[in-house]
Amino acid sequence: MDILETIVANKKLEVRSKKLEVSISDLEKADLFVRQTLSLYQFLLDKNRTGIIAEYKRKSPSKGVINNISTVENVTEAYAKFASGISVLTDENFFGGNTNDLIKARFNHIPILRKDFMIDEYQIIEAKSIGADVILLIAACLTVSEVKQFAGLAKRLGLEVLLEIHNDEELAHICDDVDFVGVNNRNLKTFVVDIDTSLHLINKIPTEKLAIAESGISNVDTIVTLRNAGFKGFLIGENFMKEPDPSIAFANFVTQLKTKLE
Repeated sequence: MDILETIVANKKLEVRSKKLEVSISDLEKADLFVRQTLSLYQFLLDKNRTGIIAEYKRKSPSKGVINNISTVENVTEAYAKFASGISVLTDENFFGGNTNDLIKARFNHIPILRKDFMIDEYQIIEAKSIGADVILLIAACLTVSEVKQFAGLAKRLGLEVLLEIHNDEELAHICDDVDFVGVNNRNLKTFVVDIDTSLHLINKIPTEKLAIAESGISNVDTIVTLRNAGFKGFLIGENFMKEPDPSIAFANFVTQLKTKLE
């Protein structure tokens, strides 16, 4: 069993347990469930923003603990000044996150992506109840019909949908209700990172779906290359979170990027 299969198996048990603790009707009664969501699509097209989706992540299966000191409030407040969106890891067992992290980040007026392994409709309703604007669907752990089903529910709830792919075969998972197609340069089964994955797939993504490059982005030159190739969004997490102060690391990165793009 590879790491993705292990995570998904664990997630099924986790969701089963959550359903016993909090019902769907209870999720729908949450104050944040009725809030008007923000559009990542619009923020990515805003020329005053950077296109960066900056991530709050404490740890990962491949790197272990990345940052267990910086608070979600301080980091996301810094991100919100120039990022186009914020990504918050809500998986606890493998990434050290939780749904409360996203709730704590919700004071920011910027789209927030719930980064998790979505394998059940319950999680999509839960995402709306904790203040998410966007959900992630990973093609590698979902069937084509599941993506269509989950994306349809998300749209009915007013959420946008980021579909993550890794190869040519997963292009078949793209459906009408998907807003963004993210190309993860990190193979979730082997954790090998290769930026060429994005460059290979960009021209195969429908033009009406905004393309987002994920993982392996550690310098501004890579963003320039990806922008020129056609990507509109750049999901970056570890590069900022591994620094002693992610807020400063992000600000310095933005300064370098703006200088490069002038």
